[in-house]
Amino acid sequence: MSTGGVIGKLVEGLAAGRVLSAWVGVNEAAVAETLAREDFDAVTLDMQHGGLDLVGCARAISAIALAGKPAVARVPVGDFATASRLADAGAAAIIAPMINSAEDARRFASFVKFPPVGDRSWGPRAALTLSGLAPGDYFKLANRFTLALAMIETAEALAAAEDILDVDGIDGVFIGPADLSIGLSNGANVDPHGAPVTAAIQEVVKAAESRGKFVGLWCVDGARAAYALSLGVRFATVSSDQMLLRAAAKAELKAARG
Repeated sequence: MSTGGVIGKLVEGLAAGRVLSAWVGVNEAAVAETLAREDFDAVTLDMQHGGLDLVGCARAISAIALAGKPAVARVPVGDFATASRLADAGAAAIIAPMINSAEDARRFASFVKFPPVGDRSWGPRAALTLSGLAPGDYFKLANRFTLALAMIETAEALAAAEDILDVDGIDGVFIGPADLSIGLSNGANVDPHGAPVTAAIQEVVKAAESRGKFVGLWCVDGARAAYALSLGVRFATVSSDQMLLRAAAKAELKAARG
């Protein structure tokens, strides 16, 4: 029996210990597909701070699947209904920002997971095809490969990290290092690579691993992603579409101008 087709590849990568994901904010499926055809393990679509809308995300998920890769999507703050729609569109994981308590996490998970774990309603429009499963098998197995990731990005969330990880239906957490640094410094600065954030990552990794769950992290570049993996992070993003475009443009213009 299939383990979830292209959607299930995310779970397989996490089980192997490492997923490196592209990060896309441009509302154009061709951008997501282009990055998916590079050696990334997955592509993450950002609806919170990026320009993607629901239709753009749905199209990008299909384009990423054409490249044989799973898609992850971050929804806007509190928009849990969109989490369900993206799961139906075939997203392998949903990231929800600003999850500050176990109650926040339970409400989020209820939109991503089918009963008896959650309250997701039946309607896997594209997900059923991408999973390669018959409807009954998809219903039985989808909770295993459609993941709910709660963001840890405030001091409040960090303090509640163990309670959030204990919520049934939360498969892991995704750390937002910039916002977390703001919270840990009481609004004094933005330092996503500072010692307090690094200590927090290690703390959350330990809590997640003890529960059989995992930690994801937004990383500004490949070097930071490699460092994150060394800390026990299993899902690391690598730069972003716009950052990669600007870096390539600068490098080629420098070469052209001698």
